[in-house]
Amino acid sequence: MIAVLPTDLLGAWDLHRTVHDHRAGAWGVVTGATTLAAVTADEVRWDESGVMTFDGRTTPVSRTLLVRRSSAGSDSWTVHFADGRVFHDWVWGTSVAHACAPDDYTGALDGDQHRWTVRWEALGPAKDYRLDSVLTRPRG
Repeated sequence: MIAVLPTDLLGAWDLHRTVHDHRAGAWGVVTGATTLAAVTADEVRWDESGVMTFDGRTTPVSRTLLVRRSSAGSDSWTVHFADGRVFHDWVWGTSVAHACAPDDYTGALDGDQHRWTVRWEALGPAKDYRLDSVLTRPRG
């Protein structure tokens, strides 16, 4: 498998995310858009916005992440929250972890330059859910 770098995914994407909260017995969907834009040669801004319909309620949602190259010229990248805190390593096609006690988060990035997925599972005393995101290029 060829690793996909954040710079391979620059541009606009349609976002479709399913949310399954096993603890609450509820599910929902997020529909919207994701954009990856180069800030510098070593940083990509990842913006998401959309509408979440969950457990009978609808609300706008958004977030910004920053994907930063670990060192100049390397293919190693790390995903950061907008405030600069480290979220997880950019690892393609295998499991990645995010430490956020008391719950355990595991995720995976997979796919190619035409369609990619992001999966997160959270399990612990406070959470038990799964997020599955599918990102595709807009038609037209």
